[in-house]
Amino acid sequence: MNTATRFTGLLLLSFGLHASAQEGHPKHWGYEGEVGPEHWQEFEADFGVCSSGRNQSPIDLHNFIEADLPRIAFDYKPGGHQVVNNGHAIQVNYSPGSKITVDRIDFELKQYHFHSPSENTIGGKSFPMEAHFVHVDADGNLAVVALMFEEGASNRALEQVWPHVPRVENGKAALAPSVAAADLLHGDRDYYRYEGSLTTPPCSEGVRWFVLKRAAKADAGQLAMVREALGHANNRPVQPVGARAILR
Repeated sequence: MNTATRFTGLLLLSFGLHASAQEGHPKHWGYEGEVGPEHWQEFEADFGVCSSGRNQSPIDLHNFIEADLPRIAFDYKPGGHQVVNNGHAIQVNYSPGSKITVDRIDFELKQYHFHSPSENTIGGKSFPMEAHFVHVDADGNLAVVALMFEEGASNRALEQVWPHVPRVENGKAALAPSVAAADLLHGDRDYYRYEGSLTTPPCSEGVRWFVLKRAAKADAGQLAMVREALGHANNRPVQPVGARAILR
């Protein structure tokens, strides 16, 4: 299986487009009741790591280790061309040509999506919303930049997307002109770092996580949009940190 095929498969599984299920189970995994996170490993053999993994995400970031972390070089161009309600998240699909560079490795931005409330927490604090910018390198390795949101002034970057968010599962809408992921970011790009996993099935590990320290602002209506569009919260509970180092 080549890198592109493997990565595409991960995205299909991880962000709500995978449709098969074991006999006797509902068609889709979810966030509540018998399809919730405590049952994800029951749906597919590939989902077993959701319960057996040792480096699962999200986590509560605490007990930090001081480190000289390298700067993340963001090279984001306007490229958000479609917004999707896949039943598990509100996702903006991105055209090729944008990337981050960290550890001397280029990771191309594939999409970003939103969870409400936040999945990762910081020192026990949960945030009303969290964005995940999902990237892949030439070898298929994943890197996620996480941006927290807290209530404040209206967010101009969200204003370009939110009016187009489909209110039905599997709904899609074009974004024209394309939106710029960089508009969601602020100038302070300091971050926490840890090794983790996808926060959705198949919960694959080996994901580099970069959690920005400073939260972005959005007004109450914008912060409510994800839950309103999905009809439910979409955050996986925090997972054990174990022996992992959380760097800052």
